[in-house]
Amino acid sequence: MSAGPAADRTRPAEQPRSVDLDITGMTCASCSARIEKKLNRLDGVEATVNLPLNSARVTAGPDVTDEQLTAAVEKAGYSATVREPIAPGRGPEVIDYDPRHLRPRLIGSAILGLPVVVISMGMGLGIPGWQWLVAALSLPVVTWGAWPFYTAAYKAARGRSTTMDTLVSVGVIIATVVSLVALARAAAAGHLWHIPHDYHVWFEAAVAIIVFLLTGRLIEERAKGRATEALRELLSLGATEVRVIRDDGEVEVPIEDLAAGEVFRVRPGEKVATDGEVVSGHSAVDESMLTGESVPVEVSPGDTVTGATINTSGSLTVRATRVGAETTLAQMAELVIRAQTGKPPVQRLADRISAVFVPIVFVIAAATLLIWGLAAGSWSGGLIAATTVLIIACPCALGLATPTAIAVSSGRGSQLGILVSGPEVMESTRSLNTIVLDKTGTITEGRMQVAESQLSDDDYAIAAAVEAHSEHPIAQAIAAAGSAAPAGAAGTSGTAAPAIEVTDFANIPGGGVRATATTASGTGASAGPAHAVLIGRPGLLREHGIDVPAAEVPDLPATIVAVGIDGRFAGCIAVADALKDSAIAAIKQLRELGLEPILLTGDNVRVAEAVASEVGLERVHADVRPDGKVEVVSALQAEGRSVAMVGDGVNDAAALTQADIGLAMGSGTDTAIAASDITLVRDDLAQIPQAIRLSRRTLAIIRGNLFWAFAYNTAAIPIAALGLLNPMIAGAAMALSSVFVVLNSLRLLRFR
Repeated sequence: MSAGPAADRTRPAEQPRSVDLDITGMTCASCSARIEKKLNRLDGVEATVNLPLNSARVTAGPDVTDEQLTAAVEKAGYSATVREPIAPGRGPEVIDYDPRHLRPRLIGSAILGLPVVVISMGMGLGIPGWQWLVAALSLPVVTWGAWPFYTAAYKAARGRSTTMDTLVSVGVIIATVVSLVALARAAAAGHLWHIPHDYHVWFEAAVAIIVFLLTGRLIEERAKGRATEALRELLSLGATEVRVIRDDGEVEVPIEDLAAGEVFRVRPGEKVATDGEVVSGHSAVDESMLTGESVPVEVSPGDTVTGATINTSGSLTVRATRVGAETTLAQMAELVIRAQTGKPPVQRLADRISAVFVPIVFVIAAATLLIWGLAAGSWSGGLIAATTVLIIACPCALGLATPTAIAVSSGRGSQLGILVSGPEVMESTRSLNTIVLDKTGTITEGRMQVAESQLSDDDYAIAAAVEAHSEHPIAQAIAAAGSAAPAGAAGTSGTAAPAIEVTDFANIPGGGVRATATTASGTGASAGPAHAVLIGRPGLLREHGIDVPAAEVPDLPATIVAVGIDGRFAGCIAVADALKDSAIAAIKQLRELGLEPILLTGDNVRVAEAVASEVGLERVHADVRPDGKVEVVSALQAEGRSVAMVGDGVNDAAALTQADIGLAMGSGTDTAIAASDITLVRDDLAQIPQAIRLSRRTLAIIRGNLFWAFAYNTAAIPIAALGLLNPMIAGAAMALSSVFVVLNSLRLLRFR
């Protein structure tokens, strides 16, 4: 019998190997921690569980099989499968995470629960036998609606631990069972339709807990799926088809069929299929989707190109050097996964506190029952007192504490153009002390503008007319300045711009254009002389015999474009990326919040230092590629810093994920936005300190809510244990605590 692929995978390797597991059934950070603990107990295993991606990355020793790994996960109460190796021509696999199974439970529970709460708090509203009505409405909520909490509590119990799900489950079950028993006792006593208040029911408490916690869980799981969206968007940037040059001519094949060493063609406007080396052709390649920089890179034979970048002008023939998982795009996706896996799981505040609170409540309830039964001889009184302890400890306010604050904060944030993903993000803003700012599109506008011109009006008009025929961003900036500026803005004379006809336009390999420009002095005038125009870098003009004095080339942190007309040097134009209006004020506010701002860019050192000096930044990292951005953030974290990263490009996605907090500018790519924790919709740098202030204020409200919830429990539980608290009063106290939490959260509406 021959061994199949599965058998090959389970054969122990000679060296430690990396295994990726896809895990199902995780609902919170305690789930991932429990699985991680089980895996790390195996000899020779180091595992990190990724909750957002529902996966685990495992380094296994030579004696550990795949079956042992999956069995350890199953022992913790979850399911796991070994992820297949990445197929040639494809990047990392993205597993969908769909929280829609919670939505119908929330909608159904809310529809049924609202009348339960209204009728119960109105003491029946005069409806005979109203307790039976609320019981019928409540049962679907406390069974079907609460099922996710029951299953999570069961898994926690199997792992010998308790979570918020345990407290919710026990509280709901106790309230429901005691209420049903009260109805049964009333019916047995002959009170079928007119039930005295002594037979109290707590269905409204059970229902309210489920509705509010389902809301919080849905918000939480929606945020969890954003990492998957970021990866999917990143991988979608790659080409799906490629024109391969083979013996039988050009053949269009799926990208998966492209092999390293094969030659393919890239026409103007097409994506470069994969990483490679230019064999023939000249063009400008737009790398902004990967580097974030706005200026296309001129390429010619011998230069390297990156997959997923866009060929803007000439036709290129490229030899593939890296394909599939080895490409820059795939490695960037891998960086996002790795950065997320390296993040320690952040549990919700309520989960951390309830890990201690829940067992204590159980002990107090059991002790209450035993003391009443053994010492006082009143087991019925003990049962009522113990039940009251569990009811008063039921986390109604606790369930509202985070979701209501998040809901109000999200509404206020959306009015201000700030989108924060969840409470974990807000918790992290409290400890931030460093913020890393990308340059292009974050501090600067992300589009080229003319900063300075040495040309006269007439010469600039000729240059602008010629550049209007080019699609290069620098050319478009020069053309736009010529058409938008009033007379005299470009040069010195202030005369009206002449009419110009451009012919024989051509791109020059190496970074320039040439054309013939014919001018006329005005309407109805005869055509003037034809001018031979050459525009490009100063070195290009020198190569074509035009003397460009070094002293006349501006010493500016900008792209310098030289203009030659009829063989003479007409002057230079400096083109640069302009600062955003709010940059200087925003950086000042960040310092006031206790954060050190640091500039991080793929641009050259000269330009980066000039921008940093203008906005008042002291620390600069320039000439940084996408993988280098992650390294810079990691190095800062290794210094003990808590780091926020602000960016807007695909190249920033991995660094945004690696940072403790990732902030994406709204004008940026979908990948950067999906990978971030906070999105700034209005593309205004001043929103960064505002977002941090809103997050910190919301965290303070959440902490206040949690304090009130537990303070009320701490004060009321001893009273309940002594039998001094009526169960009905316990239910009213729970409702009062919920009202307080809601009102406290509504304070966020006044945030300025």
